[in-house]
Amino acid sequence: MRIKLAKSLTVLAAMAVGAGTAMAGTTAATAAPAKPCVTDANLVPSCGVLWGAAAGGFTTNPRDAELKAWEKLSGRTANIFHTYHKGDEVFPTKSEIAMARDKNNPRVLLLNWKIAYGSNWAKVAKGEQDKRIDKFAAHVKKNYPEKFFLVLNHEPENDVIAKKGSGWEAKDFKAMYRHTIKRLESKGVTNAINVMAYMGNEKWMAQSWWKDLYPGDDVVDWIGLDSYVNAEKGAYHYGMFADLLDRKATGNKGPGFYDWATTQHKSKPIMVAEWGVYHRVGKVHDKAPGYNSVLPELKKRPAIKAIVYFDTKKDDQGDRDISINSTKTALTAFKKLAADPIFNVKIA
Repeated sequence: MRIKLAKSLTVLAAMAVGAGTAMAGTTAATAAPAKPCVTDANLVPSCGVLWGAAAGGFTTNPRDAELKAWEKLSGRTANIFHTYHKGDEVFPTKSEIAMARDKNNPRVLLLNWKIAYGSNWAKVAKGEQDKRIDKFAAHVKKNYPEKFFLVLNHEPENDVIAKKGSGWEAKDFKAMYRHTIKRLESKGVTNAINVMAYMGNEKWMAQSWWKDLYPGDDVVDWIGLDSYVNAEKGAYHYGMFADLLDRKATGNKGPGFYDWATTQHKSKPIMVAEWGVYHRVGKVHDKAPGYNSVLPELKKRPAIKAIVYFDTKKDDQGDRDISINSTKTALTAFKKLAADPIFNVKIA
């Protein structure tokens, strides 16, 4: 009797387990798919990372055509179209707006503006360029209601003249930035998402004035970084993707850039607003290891919400090749990077 009862209980238990397994399998099979990654009011993705580029740098070629060719070469359409402007230039241009409004491949504009071109930061802060600011505001309100990223004087460290009264002190940059953003807001520009884009170079981070550049959390939406690595072993700035994020002030004082940004400005998403792997022109080295190092770092660093490549065969000095296809292996590695689903983000 006990044997029969034990067998019966065993059979019932097996049936229960089988039923549970079937139910679990059914639940897994019919579960709703994961929600897509989409951007919020400040263009921060709910998951994943925004993918962007500036292509054809330091050439006279049309930037829209260059980006489209780069997208075809890399195998992915950019979420972000990065362009540069200065002074009295009227922007966004018709071609930039057309790229943003492409029905098949809409893109967010990342607009760099050196407003103090022909002037200086102190003069802008005093209101001497308000007509220029107001002209830009009127153009945006009339022609471009979509959200866009705005960078004022990217890499300001390189322009600082640390001399009292120069008009280019770090405190002058801060004042210029604040004045410009507040002025734009007062003129009804509510669709600009403001990015503070640092150069992130060790020698600048070691300067006493470096901390004085930051305009304030109330006028900055994203923390930006422009940083590159060299593919040539043993050369200046040789390294992987982690190295461009973790550079510390000369003398190793304080945290690296990523740690600084995530501790001092915890609420701000990070945009690698310019990045690339380079080698000297005519001295080809394989960039594939640098490209292969990107995804592991992105997965470890959740504050990074956008990366924007800067592609050019020659930089402004004519000695660095930052193109993605200087070798076949480099292009293969970059295309593999571009294909990763982490960059499947929808602009809402």
